[in-house]
Amino acid sequence: MFIKLAEKIIEIRNIYPYIEEYCKEYIVSNNLNLDLSVMITQKDIDFEREKSRNEDIVEGREIREFKDDYLETLAVYRKIAEWMPKVDTILFHGSVIAMDGKGYLFTAKSGTGKSTHARLWRDLYGNRVIMINDDKPLIHVESDMITAYGTPWDGKHRFSTNTSVPLTGICVLHRSKDNRIERVTGKEVYPMFVQQTYRPSQKESMSKTFDLLDQMLEQVPVYNLYCNMDIDAARVAYEGMNRE
Repeated sequence: MFIKLAEKIIEIRNIYPYIEEYCKEYIVSNNLNLDLSVMITQKDIDFEREKSRNEDIVEGREIREFKDDYLETLAVYRKIAEWMPKVDTILFHGSVIAMDGKGYLFTAKSGTGKSTHARLWRDLYGNRVIMINDDKPLIHVESDMITAYGTPWDGKHRFSTNTSVPLTGICVLHRSKDNRIERVTGKEVYPMFVQQTYRPSQKESMSKTFDLLDQMLEQVPVYNLYCNMDIDAARVAYEGMNRE
């Protein structure tokens, strides 16, 4: 199977057929100019199972049991994310929407309401809003543009579109009784953004990831958005990021 992610052609040599359904919107038939080949083994799947169990223990959750075919999807994306910094691209945990040709990324700690806030934009602005990715978009960094790409790894609600958008604003969400937005510096949010970025295991790729994250924070305005789950939060966010 071949898929196209962030303009790169990737071969997936999978074990289970589930990932073919999972990635169906991104499958391409042309394998010319192949950029990356990913082969999955049972060892990769077992690694994902153990990692998931350890995370549940740390978070104090009941240990979840996942089937091998689902764990294979995680193993595939991990290998892709390990490679992506080589082509100036990082995996970032957040929700990205597009509106009127501009991309907005919302990030926060798990459970804060990224998906809910993105839905408020769709409720308020209707068809002007396109969901790019609701969980794990790819962010490509260039000197003159930061581009967010949809991926099949799009959260439990499976909201994504196989397209891309220039990123023009980033919001860190904070729960609050009232809605307000304020511009912040990249330095202020940097520790949190490191946590939200996939960090490769290889030292060289890790260093490149930090460089790309620095560039993203230099080029894209960042805001703290204090918000409730009322639809007015979407208006405050949109107007606040489009004042200039």
